[in-house]
Amino acid sequence: MTSPETPAGPPTADEENAHVVDGAAPESTESADATAPPSSRAAGGTTTPAHRKRKGTSFWKELPFLVLIALVLALLIKTFLVQAFYIPSGSMENTLHIGDRVLVNKLVYRIRDVHRGEIIVFRGPTSWQDNPEFTSTPPSNPIARFFHDIGSALGVAAPSSKDFIKRVIGVGGDHVICCDTQGRITVNGHPLDEKSYLYFDPTTHQQVKPSLQNFDITVPKGRLWVMGDHRDESADSRSHISDGEDGTIPTKNVIGRAFVRVWPPSHWGTLSVPKTFHQAGLAAAAIFGSPLGLGFAGAIPLTLLRRRLRRRRRAAL
Repeated sequence: MTSPETPAGPPTADEENAHVVDGAAPESTESADATAPPSSRAAGGTTTPAHRKRKGTSFWKELPFLVLIALVLALLIKTFLVQAFYIPSGSMENTLHIGDRVLVNKLVYRIRDVHRGEIIVFRGPTSWQDNPEFTSTPPSNPIARFFHDIGSALGVAAPSSKDFIKRVIGVGGDHVICCDTQGRITVNGHPLDEKSYLYFDPTTHQQVKPSLQNFDITVPKGRLWVMGDHRDESADSRSHISDGEDGTIPTKNVIGRAFVRVWPPSHWGTLSVPKTFHQAGLAAAAIFGSPLGLGFAGAIPLTLLRRRLRRRRRAAL
C-alpha cells in the first residue's frame, strides 16, 4: 500500500534567500550596463561615435603643423641639397621647354669644379639682371605674393628674373672661338659637334647655327663662358661681351647643376654632358694653356737637367 505524499510545507529561509538572489541578478546587470563608461560598453575594439569624432578633430588640429613641417623640410632641402627650377624662357630649347621643371644639384660644386657641357643655374651678374630674358611680375596682394614666393622657391612658379639657366661651353683658361671654316665653335682648338643639342625647328626642319656672332675669348680664371641651346633666342655670354670680363660669369654665382627633367612626365629624362665635351685633348689643352700648365711645362726641363747633372756627378766619382 502506497503511503500518501507529504504535503509541501512553507519555504525555508535558505530557499527564500536563493529566490531573492536569483530574481535580483538580471536587475543588477542592467544597472551595471547603464552606469558603465563608454569605453567599457565598446568592448571588443568597437569604436564609439564620440571616439571617432575626437579622432577626426585631432587630425584637423595637427594638419597645419604637418604642413608647416613639410614646408620647412622642403626649404632646407632646397637651400642645401636639391632645388626644383622652373624653365621661364625658350633659350634652352629643345633641351628644355618653357614650363619644364628640372632638379638642380646644389651640393656637387662644393666638392668639385664646374665641367664643360653641364647645364647650370646661376645668379646673373648686374648687367644680366638689367636685361633679363623674361620678366616676372609678382602679385600685388601680400598673401598671393607670399604663396608665389614659396612656389618659386619650390620650383612650381616662375623664378626670379635674376636667375638664369645655360650650358657651360668654356671654363677658366679655355680659349673659345667662333667660328672655324666649317662654322663650328672651337674650344682650345678642338671643334664642338653640337648637333645633338642645338635647337631644331620642327616647322622648317632647320637647325640653328652655333652662332651668328663671331667672338674670340680666353675665359679668365674663376669664370665661365655660357650659352643657351637655342642660340637665336638666348641672351648669353655673347650678349654681354662689352659689359666687362668678356661676357663671362663668376663661378661663385653658380647655384647648381641641372641634372634631370622631372615635369611634365612626358619630358622626364636626365641632362647628361654631350659626348663632344669628352673628346680627347680638350681638357689637356686648357691645362697647358693655364698658369698651372705653364708651370708644369717649365718644371719638366728643369727636372731633366737635374737628373743629367746627378748622373755626371756619379760618373765622376
